[in-house]
Amino acid sequence: MSGHGTPIPMSSHRSTGLSGTADVPGDKSISHRALILGALSVGETVITGLLEGQDVLDTAKAMQAMGADITRDEHGTWRVHGVGVGGFAEPGQVIDCGNSGTGVRLIMGAMATCPITATFTGDASLNKRPMARVTDPLALFGAQAVGRSGGRLPMTIVGADDPLPVRYTVPVPSAQVKSAVLLAGLNAPGQTVVIEQEATRDHTERMLAGFGAQITTEDTDEGRVIILTGQPELSPQTIVVPRDPSSAAFPVCAALITEGSDVLVPNIGLNPTRAGLFTTLREMGADLSYENQREEGGEPVADLRARFSPDMTGVEVPPERAASMIDEYPVLSVVAAFAKGDTVMRGVKELRVKESDRIEAMTTGLRANGVAVEDGPDWWIVTGRGMGNVRGGATCASHLDHRIAMSFLVMGLATQSPVHVDDGGPIATSFPVFEPLMADLGADIRRG
Repeated sequence: MSGHGTPIPMSSHRSTGLSGTADVPGDKSISHRALILGALSVGETVITGLLEGQDVLDTAKAMQAMGADITRDEHGTWRVHGVGVGGFAEPGQVIDCGNSGTGVRLIMGAMATCPITATFTGDASLNKRPMARVTDPLALFGAQAVGRSGGRLPMTIVGADDPLPVRYTVPVPSAQVKSAVLLAGLNAPGQTVVIEQEATRDHTERMLAGFGAQITTEDTDEGRVIILTGQPELSPQTIVVPRDPSSAAFPVCAALITEGSDVLVPNIGLNPTRAGLFTTLREMGADLSYENQREEGGEPVADLRARFSPDMTGVEVPPERAASMIDEYPVLSVVAAFAKGDTVMRGVKELRVKESDRIEAMTTGLRANGVAVEDGPDWWIVTGRGMGNVRGGATCASHLDHRIAMSFLVMGLATQSPVHVDDGGPIATSFPVFEPLMADLGADIRRG
């Protein structure tokens, strides 16, 4: 479910001794990109470990609508027969991207330099999110965008007939914007240059190189400069999707705050542009270790072991780390509530334009559960109460945001009274096995 259906109220209750192995789903960022780059290749790309949440399934449907042949066998292996760079067909229907900001922005980029027209929409949450941050740079290639006021979905993109390469400095740290520009640059002649003043997750650059694109990255005084040579013929790949660090955050954080817990979360991608949460938790004093460190498909991977950590203390998270953990701040704020002292998070204004205003959503819910929080446009501070001292008992609004729902359900595992969430349905967009996985570890999470 991505916010279209009947709300699913859920609650979590004090638990102890979470234990076992948490096999979290495949990485969502890599799953989206694998489908899109497979569709832009010539030949068959084979993908295993794909996240089969609604967000990624919506991207698969969009690639099919634009001409790619995509199948899944009974073993969960996906095969994508691509159409080549510039080969997208004009879709015969509106592209519904559900709840996924990543999906819609990357797809817009990939089709913006093809001579086709496509209309995009999403659920109530996605249709509130700003798209100008992507459509403005896509206009430099020659694409046109017509949407609702404020640059919001539903929106029609008219791809450029004769695209031009661009040089673009990303104004805010955003892997989605960077990736949309790079994907658009694939079908533009010459070199497209993207400059990041703060580095963001680099899955797109890694995967473009893996598919055979000519792409270079250099750190300069100007920032991180990425140069892509356009109009390559991408070669199909065999991709094993590592497991999602953003999904791993929930069983990891649950184990840290739940008395007597010892949980193993295997095969987690530890790309340095994604692993900021785990670094921060260790700085707080979390008993969190990396086991069996290795590399798979060009991405660093390890098994995470998380144990109950009763003596964590608040920290100031460096603002420059924000891009590497932007999706994990909600669940970090939950851990911070059980630590001692202040956890200070700055440089996080991006949280206000995610699936929800995540600072507002978490601040309101934390306060309702007895935790002191201060917040501003670009920062927030959680004053921890220490283990066993968080009251709980409130009903929290998920705002159609999967990460808000899961964060408060993690919280309720260690509060004095149960924590309720008004709608856990959006969890299916990114973590469709969240409920059974947490139940297998011993978490008391209930529907209704």
